[in-house]
Amino acid sequence: EMERVTCPPPDRNVLCLFDVDGTLTPPREKIDPQLDSFFQSLREKVKIGVVGGSDYSKIAEQLGEGDEVIHKFDFVFAENGTVQYKDGKLLSKQAIQNQLGEELLQELINFCLRYMGLLKLPKKRGTFIEFRNGMLNISPIGRSCTLEERIEFSEIDKKEKIREKFVAALQKEFAGKGLRFTRGGLISFDVFPEGWDKTLCLDVLEGEGLEAIYFFGNETDLGGNDYEIFEDPRTIGFQVYSPEDTARLCRELFFNAPPNES
Repeated sequence: EMERVTCPPPDRNVLCLFDVDGTLTPPREKIDPQLDSFFQSLREKVKIGVVGGSDYSKIAEQLGEGDEVIHKFDFVFAENGTVQYKDGKLLSKQAIQNQLGEELLQELINFCLRYMGLLKLPKKRGTFIEFRNGMLNISPIGRSCTLEERIEFSEIDKKEKIREKFVAALQKEFAGKGLRFTRGGLISFDVFPEGWDKTLCLDVLEGEGLEAIYFFGNETDLGGNDYEIFEDPRTIGFQVYSPEDTARLCRELFFNAPPNES
């Protein structure tokens, strides 16, 4: 125990909060085992948490086996923080239907179904609207498509701006109704109540008496789903370009490692 004295004291009142896709893992893939153990060693110095746009089961799969993820991180926020875990326990879930009300929700779903019913694509599959806790995920081709079909759609989407036009139509139709839209991934976009971006998790964290929240994300530009939380005055934001980049920054910040001479 003696050599501990030379180390900086663990500053467990600071939280490092990480986006998942592109920040801790390659998009939709599992975390690299070496990075995984690095972040666990970081946890001896500070609190660590994740905030992802995906649902809990996807995040859990990417960051651990079974329910490991809620024991590996002090906080886990799924679906932008509408589903919240602290110290391995579920704090609460918020439901989009309670926020928007059944009438607006149904208008929104009906509009999307009508709009997609008129789209002509090379292929259509199933699950055009995925109903989640904190958002609706809308996919013109349908989420049950294969990888090849997903890539084919994304190529057409680049040229014909299918999702962009769809979102523009929704913004026009539902102007002033308190809805937000973000494009992510290759085949879909999300619709959620205003304010239900990743800053939602900060409302929970405000009551935790933390000295500082460091946020790390890769989609921090306007329109990216890390933008709002990155810009929020309650966080110290860092833009990262890869999981390795995230680890490098944390080493410099918390392990007094000199920046690489490159």
